[in-house]
Amino acid sequence: MAKRSNRRAGARIEASDDLAGPPAGSGWQAQKSASTRGLIVDSAIKCFVDLGYARTTTTAIAERAGLSRGAMLHHFPSKIDVVRAAVDHLHAKRLKALRKAMMRPSGETDRVRQGVDAYWAHVKHPMFVAFFELSVAARTDAELSSILRPAQEAFERDWNKTTQEVFPEWRGNQEAFELGLDLSRYLLEGMAISFLTHKETERDKRVLQYLEDKLRELRRLASSKT
Repeated sequence: MAKRSNRRAGARIEASDDLAGPPAGSGWQAQKSASTRGLIVDSAIKCFVDLGYARTTTTAIAERAGLSRGAMLHHFPSKIDVVRAAVDHLHAKRLKALRKAMMRPSGETDRVRQGVDAYWAHVKHPMFVAFFELSVAARTDAELSSILRPAQEAFERDWNKTTQEVFPEWRGNQEAFELGLDLSRYLLEGMAISFLTHKETERDKRVLQYLEDKLRELRRLASSKT
């Protein structure tokens, strides 16, 4: 079995460039407002990761953003308004990160390994931790669930579309592709969640290698039937 290279996830949440960018032709005030909104959303996401959803308050978000609570409430009147913007931002960032990871030249000729590495880095990133924190909180919070559930359904559709675009070599094997995607998702997301309470070991690396082997096997079987 080939040795795996070290897998390393990003350790920070990037600035909200999607939120901060003002529409063409907007004035200075609009640019400033968009930038402040982006700063608030980034701060909220960091609070979800560091404090948890229940302990994240508008005061905590404002302090993290370096703003007064009044200034924050001017842009987002309540915590749930910030959450709604944060969910949209998290989803957009997750899709963008996957596409960027798969399109970036890496010197890796093994597309299966490149895909597993990209997905593994994705679920170990603080953005996924923030999403997981919101998912757990939504189980007992009806208001949060009403935001997260439809947003997640929309994300699933966009995620499937994006993965098909970045893995064109699987075209023509839709059933095999969906099975491989689900296998990767459930295994890697489950492993990432487990690492919230234990450290990565050599055993975990063997599981990742096993996933790669199974994905290659799935591709071969699917190709032999076409």
